[in-house]
Amino acid sequence: MADAGPTALVPAVRAALRELADPERAAGMRAYLKTAEPCLGVRLPEVRRLTRAAAAAHPPASVDEVRAAAGRLWREAAYREERYAAQALTGLPAARGDLRLLPLLEEMITTGAWWDLVDGTQARVAELLRADPAAMEPVVRGWARSPDRWLRRSAVIAQLGRKEHTDTALLTDVVLANADDPDFFLRKAIGWALREYAKVAPGWVAAFVRDHPLSPLSRREATKHLRR
Repeated sequence: MADAGPTALVPAVRAALRELADPERAAGMRAYLKTAEPCLGVRLPEVRRLTRAAAAAHPPASVDEVRAAAGRLWREAAYREERYAAQALTGLPAARGDLRLLPLLEEMITTGAWWDLVDGTQARVAELLRADPAAMEPVVRGWARSPDRWLRRSAVIAQLGRKEHTDTALLTDVVLANADDPDFFLRKAIGWALREYAKVAPGWVAAFVRDHPLSPLSRREATKHLRR
């Protein structure tokens, strides 16, 4: 019978990751990510697959157990892939859409402090926003004005994938709060968020880009689909 809970889950994930280590790919990953953090060379889909398998063998019984396991993996990570695995754990059914994940997600954003780790929280933030918009909208608006650029990026991309359910008032607010910022990752995020929404509301995005001052990068990214 499999052991349950975070005590067995964390070492199981670590062992599974190390079994798939590829030193040659790891060097390429570090170069691509421009990170000093060691990598094992395990592709992200494989990280997610083996994390799900480990969680099936050692299932967390509650959101608190998910938080404990994911938090331990994140804080004790010796390799980048352990951080990816921690993020994958936050997507387990026992925790998905639960506001009790919010402090851990914010920790991942602010301590991860790089685009791959920050963007790795996006789906979970979107789930919280969908599950409890009244609680999450003030959080996202606050992030949009944070001194931390990664919280601001997270606010801008928080609604990716919501398509026709996108809250345009919230999108407008978080974009305009950051439109003047010269940071590359914020400008890219603005373009990304608008480009994705343009897939379902091209007229709205065309009007937004026309009526608001955006950086050339944001404008170019936002209108990619509109120019086809």
